Amino acid sequence: MAAASFGWIAIVRLGLVQTALGAVVVLMTSTINRVMVVELALPAIVPGGLVALHYAVQVLRPRWGYGSDRTGRRTPWILGGMAALALGGFGAAVATALTETHPAAGLALAVLSFAAVGMGAGAAGTSLLVLLATCVEARRRGAAATIVWVMMIAGFAITAPLAGHFLEPFSGARLVAVSGTVSAIAFAVACLAVRGVEPAPVARGAAEARKRPFPEVLARVWAEADSRRFTIFIFVAMLAYSAQELILEPFAGLVFAMSPGVTTKLAGLQHGGVLAGMLAVAGLTMGIGGPVLGSLRLWTTLGCVGSALALVGIAGSGLAGTEGAFRALVFGLGLFNGIFAVAAIGSMMALAGIGGEAERGTRMGVWGAAQGLAFGAGGFLGTVAVDLARLVAPRPVDAYAGVFTGEAVLFVLAAALALRIAHAPGTRVPRARRSAQSFEAGLSTR
Repeated sequence: MAAASFGWIAIVRLGLVQTALGAVVVLMTSTINRVMVVELALPAIVPGGLVALHYAVQVLRPRWGYGSDRTGRRTPWILGGMAALALGGFGAAVATALTETHPAAGLALAVLSFAAVGMGAGAAGTSLLVLLATCVEARRRGAAATIVWVMMIAGFAITAPLAGHFLEPFSGARLVAVSGTVSAIAFAVACLAVRGVEPAPVARGAAEARKRPFPEVLARVWAEADSRRFTIFIFVAMLAYSAQELILEPFAGLVFAMSPGVTTKLAGLQHGGVLAGMLAVAGLTMGIGGPVLGSLRLWTTLGCVGSALALVGIAGSGLAGTEGAFRALVFGLGLFNGIFAVAAIGSMMALAGIGGEAERGTRMGVWGAAQGLAFGAGGFLGTVAVDLARLVAPRPVDAYAGVFTGEAVLFVLAAALALRIAHAPGTRVPRARRSAQSFEAGLSTR
């Protein structure tokens, strides 16, 4: 249990870390991606593979969380992760400029840089969520999740246009200068944001628990029924959440003949729905809606079911050719995606200590790894599914409708899993402890 509870100022300060993180990442996934494909004329698979690498290294999140469990402090891991992220972001810009004259050296540096970005984001993001989980009281977790998520999006929204302005006229040297400036500012903001915010160290488990080797701690966390179910839930839900990201706008263009400008506005409509859903959950889980409407379990399940219905509706609107309904359903998809996302993060914070305080970071790392891997795989698998479906479907709309329906099934499965998970500390802690004790007893007999 935390020695102190964070107020709103402390939560916003930690949200600034997410803003800084988003500022670096957006240059990797948008600006550098575009430069590689357009200015350098590289195959799209090159930046695609580098972004996939950034997601793949998220599998190391449990190890970073375990490290912060052993030290008993989270802020050094946040700052270490942000340092790696900033260096990786700067290195990626240098690599992109270098690729123009020395392709082999540039691509080798790009691989190292994108890996550093993935590891840095994993270390900083995991420890940040653990710190929030430890020090934010239960009724504020939904609102805290909304704040840090929205502030990360703010990092995207602020950095992209400003960087675009200073990149004109474009050159490799200008890209390096802009990226270096963004990385330096992001790291400085993170340092100021976390300075003095973490309470003095308190006992997070017995000293001998902190000395357990990583494989033993990881196996202990996986032996907990609720932790294991929540990991599977996160993977399934995030797979469904991310699978539509790369196919919704092409669907709108092919089926409703929308121009690129119109589909971009459509994406804005969807993101507006996401923000509305997040704010609704933040308000209702703070006690405004009472104990029933304040339940994160309720909102997680509702978000998944609503997202499934919206996807089925989108598939149906394409088959029927009803553009007005399609636009409304895109907003609805964003709304329920936002509800699901912020409630799931709040639930993650609530469950972090359910099997034992000494493994908070490792447990959060396991869930973060599931989220990162699912998010990285979702976009790719969504596009592959559409391409395969178009080989057998008579019309493009039929192929897309089939894939959207498949994503809806995944969301329904995620909702069923959410109903089986404890979402309030103390509801099923004895069972979790029995699982851990059984696991320890098994170890002692080996």
